[in-house]
Amino acid sequence: MINNILKGIKAYTGAFALISKLKLWKYFAVPIVISLVTATIIGLSAYGLSDNMGRFIAKVWVWEWGKDTFTSISTFIGAIVIIAIGLILYKHIIMALSAPFMSPVSEKIEAHLTGVEKHQHRNTSFQEQLWRGIRINVRNLGRELIITIPILLLKFIPIVNIFSTVLLFLVQAYYAGFGNMDYTLERHFKYRESIRFVRQHRGIAIGNGIVFMLFLLIPVIGIILVLPMSVTAASLKTVEILKEKDLLNQNRVVLNQER
Repeated sequence: MINNILKGIKAYTGAFALISKLKLWKYFAVPIVISLVTATIIGLSAYGLSDNMGRFIAKVWVWEWGKDTFTSISTFIGAIVIIAIGLILYKHIIMALSAPFMSPVSEKIEAHLTGVEKHQHRNTSFQEQLWRGIRINVRNLGRELIITIPILLLKFIPIVNIFSTVLLFLVQAYYAGFGNMDYTLERHFKYRESIRFVRQHRGIAIGNGIVFMLFLLIPVIGIILVLPMSVTAASLKTVEILKEKDLLNQNRVVLNQER
């Protein structure tokens, strides 16, 4: 697992140069706008809701003694909850809406790596790619929220809350990498087959997602570069795995046999 996580991270090496070499920046124009607008809306909403969340949590403490301390802690935890949920929503919104624009990027990277301009891919339209992106990310959003809520509750437990932060980060990273890998998998596998593929290579997804999440810590520039860099890195690694397993032009039966 750790080795695969490192491979997912290492895939970012040379991603920027490859984007320039293949002249892919033009494909990222619309996704970058989507990213900036979504980040702005969610960021402003999170700023306004954090205090309200803190006061709501503070109502649990019905005693007078220690109420101020608990309110301060609740405000801090409320901010973390809002930020965590905001990041989850941001991530899945931009990945879902950017799907039709990222597929051509992934395809050009695949052609560059394989030397084959046209593979026997699944032929999908703009609308189908958008629907696929929405379907995958709505599915991942639901699962991520179900996992995230119990983790956030652990933040009320001293010491344990340190580990819960790391766990929360890794969960967010996994689903970010999942979405980035699917831009390549969409051409080769159907919905459920792609899910199985990512599960088999979850370390790669986590590694890709770790850098994705770290990019978001960089003001403005991170939001602009997060999709170009993460999608390129994910495409590089996913195509490499598909080549190793001889799945680029194979029927999905091969994947099913590896379950």
